[in-house]
Amino acid sequence: MLTQRSRYGLRAMLLLAREPRDGPPVPMSRIAHEAQVPRKFLEIILTELKGASLVTSTRGKQGGFHLARPAHMISFGDIIRTIEGPLALVPCVSRTAYKKCKDCKSEEACEIRKAMMTVRDDTARILDGTSLAQAVSEDLEAA
Repeated sequence: MLTQRSRYGLRAMLLLAREPRDGPPVPMSRIAHEAQVPRKFLEIILTELKGASLVTSTRGKQGGFHLARPAHMISFGDIIRTIEGPLALVPCVSRTAYKKCKDCKSEEACEIRKAMMTVRDDTARILDGTSLAQAVSEDLEAA
């Protein structure tokens, strides 16, 4: 299940994706208000996204945030992995944080592992294949 933290991060990033790349930085107060994210929570999320080079920040009175790359180059998968960590539901199928399950007798014969690999692969394909630009353009098409 997608956590509230990830939903907040996605909302903030989608708001930034709607802004012109050469426009002024978007103040945190505006992001918090329009994306309906508590400011303190947003500060933590934006710090994580900045650390992953998904956003840049400008300090000062006219400061705020921009996407670090064009919206078509940032996927939902990038954002969720930054906020949540691996997409895998069990550690034995994670590509970035693999750990053998403590109670597993045989990974090769484990039916749960086989099913969770499919879930991981399909989830990654969809999230990595959905960019902020696509999501924003779909929003505009629906309006």
